[in-house]
Amino acid sequence: MGKNLSESLLGAGVLVGAVIFLLFAYSKSGLKKFDGYEVSAKFDRIDGLTEGSDVKMSGIKIGSVVAQELDGTTYLANLKLNVNKDVLLPRDSSIRVASNGLLGEKYLSITPGGEEEMIKPGGEITHTQGSVDLLSLVGRMIFSQGSEKKKDNDRTRTNGTK
Repeated sequence: MGKNLSESLLGAGVLVGAVIFLLFAYSKSGLKKFDGYEVSAKFDRIDGLTEGSDVKMSGIKIGSVVAQELDGTTYLANLKLNVNKDVLLPRDSSIRVASNGLLGEKYLSITPGGEEEMIKPGGEITHTQGSVDLLSLVGRMIFSQGSEKKKDNDRTRTNGTK
């Protein structure tokens, strides 16, 4: 009987520790829902962004992505964002897909504009810049250097020097 009691107490202690760890991890994860307003933005590419991705201004999290869908007529990615109610966005603000480092997580970075009129709840940020596909850029760079070497070789052959 004493062995079963000690095993039960040990199991209860492990469960309490796991619950405390999960609560701590949730509080530090930044997954809290912002008490804010919704704005939307349309992008040509949103590679790496998901629902729950951060929306930052000056490196500080001010919101999160709450929904993403493909516009069936323009084929643009339409994102719905929840922005902290204390942060007002000028109408000419711009937003871009950014990343933490070369291979870090993707987030949205807002650069505030200078207009006095603010984006209303449910409004849209119209100045957008989608994500950059690093693999295609590297591929273009490699193949463009190869074609430049071929052009140089062709020039030397037509000039008669080698």
